[in-house]
Amino acid sequence: MAVARCCDMARAQARRLIDKGDVLIDGRAPGKAGYKLAGNETIAVRVPPPEPAEPQAESIPLTIVYEDDSLIVVDKPAGMAVHPGPGHSGHTLVNALLAHCPDLPGIGGVQRPGIVHRLDKDTSGLIVVAKDEKTHAGLSRQLSERRIRKTYLALVEGRLEPPEALIDAAIGRDPSHRQRMAVLPDGRGRGAQTHYKAREYFDGFTYVEASPITGRTHQIRVHLASLGFPIVGDTVYGKASTLVERQFLHAWRLTLTHPITVEEMSFEAPLPADLAMALAAYRSI
Repeated sequence: MAVARCCDMARAQARRLIDKGDVLIDGRAPGKAGYKLAGNETIAVRVPPPEPAEPQAESIPLTIVYEDDSLIVVDKPAGMAVHPGPGHSGHTLVNALLAHCPDLPGIGGVQRPGIVHRLDKDTSGLIVVAKDEKTHAGLSRQLSERRIRKTYLALVEGRLEPPEALIDAAIGRDPSHRQRMAVLPDGRGRGAQTHYKAREYFDGFTYVEASPITGRTHQIRVHLASLGFPIVGDTVYGKASTLVERQFLHAWRLTLTHPITVEEMSFEAPLPADLAMALAAYRSI
C-alpha cells in the first residue's frame, strides 16, 4: 500500500479512505470526513493498489435453485458479497456467476453483470440474476414497480407486538455514523415499508417473517431495530449472539413473473444449517 502526503482523488474515494482509517493527521485518524484542520498539520494518505476494472471469473460452487436460458436463481451463502467493491474484489457471487455463465459479462453493467437486486454479505438466501439484457430490463422493471415479492425469515430479540403489522418509516444514512442506516424524520430519508408477521414466540425472542415492500439498504434490520427488536446476531444494529455468528436473516421466498415466458414463479430456500441450529437452540431455552 502506497503512502502519500497528498493526492488528487474523487470526493467519494477520499471519504472511503477516511472511513477506513487510511488518512492520518499528524499520525492519528480524524475519525470523520468533516474534521476541521487547524493549520500546519501533516496529512498522510495510504492509497490501496488499484482493483481490477472488471470482475474476474472464479470457480466457486453455487447452490442453484433454478436456471434456464434467461435467468438463474441462487441460494447465496452468508459471508459472500454479491458483487466486488472496495476491499473485496474477489470471491463474490458475481465472480462465481462469471465462471458459471461465460456470456454474463456486460449484462446490466460491467461491475455488476446480471445483478438485479442485492443481499447483505452476511444475509443468506435467494437472489435472481438475469442472463440477458431483455431479462435484466424486465426484472428491473418488476423490481421498481414492486412486483417482485421477497419474504425473509428473521429471529429478533424480545416479544414482537403486535404479531402482524406494517412498519412505515423513512430510512436514510445515519448522520452520526455514515456506515449505518437509520430511521429518519419525514423529509430526511426515503420512504420505506416492511410488513412483518410473527411465526413463533420463544422466551425473549420472536421468529418472524418480514416482507420488504421497498428496497432500502439494510431495511429489515433497521426497521426492526428501530422498534426495539433488533435481529439476533446483528452487531451493527443490535448485539452479538452466542448461538449464531451473523445476523439471523435469511431470504426465504422469492416470487416473480418470468420476463420471457410471463409465468408466475415462486422459489423457497430452507434455513441454512447455522440458522437452523440456532433456532433449535433458542426453542430449547
